[in-house]
Amino acid sequence: MQDGRELNLTLDFCLRVGELLLSSGAGAADVTATMRSLAWHLGVRHADIDVTFTSLSMSYQPNPEDPLVLQVRTVKQRDIDYEDLTLVDHLVRDVLHDEADLHEARARLAQIVSSGHTLPRWAVTLGWGMMAGGFAVQLGGSATVVAGAFLAAVCIDRLQLVMARRRLPIFYRQVAGGAVATLIAVAAALTPLDVDTSQVVTANIVMLLAGVGFMGGLQDALSGFYLTAGARLTEALLATAGIIAGVTGGLTVADVAGVEIGRVEPGAVSLESIPVAVAGGAVCAAAFAFASYAPRRIIAPIALVAGVALAVAETLTVQGFDRAWSVAMAALFVGLVSYTVAGRMRVPPLVVVVSAVVPMLPGLSIYRGLTLIGEGKRHTAEGLLAMATAASVAIALAAGVILGEYIAQPLKREARRLPQRLAGPRLVGPLRESRRRGR
Repeated sequence: MQDGRELNLTLDFCLRVGELLLSSGAGAADVTATMRSLAWHLGVRHADIDVTFTSLSMSYQPNPEDPLVLQVRTVKQRDIDYEDLTLVDHLVRDVLHDEADLHEARARLAQIVSSGHTLPRWAVTLGWGMMAGGFAVQLGGSATVVAGAFLAAVCIDRLQLVMARRRLPIFYRQVAGGAVATLIAVAAALTPLDVDTSQVVTANIVMLLAGVGFMGGLQDALSGFYLTAGARLTEALLATAGIIAGVTGGLTVADVAGVEIGRVEPGAVSLESIPVAVAGGAVCAAAFAFASYAPRRIIAPIALVAGVALAVAETLTVQGFDRAWSVAMAALFVGLVSYTVAGRMRVPPLVVVVSAVVPMLPGLSIYRGLTLIGEGKRHTAEGLLAMATAASVAIALAAGVILGEYIAQPLKREARRLPQRLAGPRLVGPLRESRRRGR
């Protein structure tokens, strides 16, 4: 009877850890490997684990004549919370290093989940505003553009917070965010201020794109978790469609009101403009990490990695490389260095890679495509090309980062014995499954 209770507690602990990792954006392969390592170390060997986008299940049958023990947990919410993600990652390592037993680990996990943040929520809102302002600087915007992007981001965050508390789906929250960004730009255009309203809208599109899980979806697809990958990519596409719907609605209101919003023309990138863009991108990445509750110690390294990556992308663009290839090379750099940076700062690599690629999200291409399509049939083909460019940039970002992780985390001798679908790079959790005997 005592063994049965221990078994139930072990399965429940592994499922709770997996739920928190999955809800924070970790890939299904990372979640599965982490749960299996914990179970094996705690004495539950050869457990069957199934991870999908909305649920996790874990079953164990010691002998054919014994009844099967099955537990299931449902992922009820998905919030970017890098503080809890880091704390759980440390907890997993402590368990695998015999620095915490099952009961102590369960108590620590309960404390992580139930305790709030030391960072007040209004500071998070200011962080989102700083992120949009940083991207406005990256676009070369003036002080009024930066102020307008900051104000719009603050309004969007507070509105989405209210909508989230009312359990409205993410699609409607994204629609509202895109509409608010465009309507604030319309209001700014009606004032005597000299504001490039198109840059205000573009900066807030990037803010809305920052939480979209393209990275996790592509990682799941490359790791063989096609069901979870399909669900994540569907959610990402739906969230992006919400942004497009909201911005399109706002542009329609501007057209009816006779307000000219205009579109952002990429223009020629010059070596002289790169330092300003790099500074803005570094602020953007650091502010995103701050707003996502990343530990304070990692914020400055994230800004440095993002700044160097953006410098690589812009320099390659100046040299004549296609935008998607330039971004892919920069993302490859992020993947290569994030493992080392995350190890030194004691955070999961996922915290570094997601934050560092935020300044390179294709908000400019999305907005330019929308405005071109809205101008009529003459520009429809050009607008669709801009939207296709946005999709290729998003894929290049995810693929470049994951390839960098493959190179940075060479498979060790023990890792080669893992199942093929678990043999990818680890962005969260242990690099290999533990093979210690249970006590």
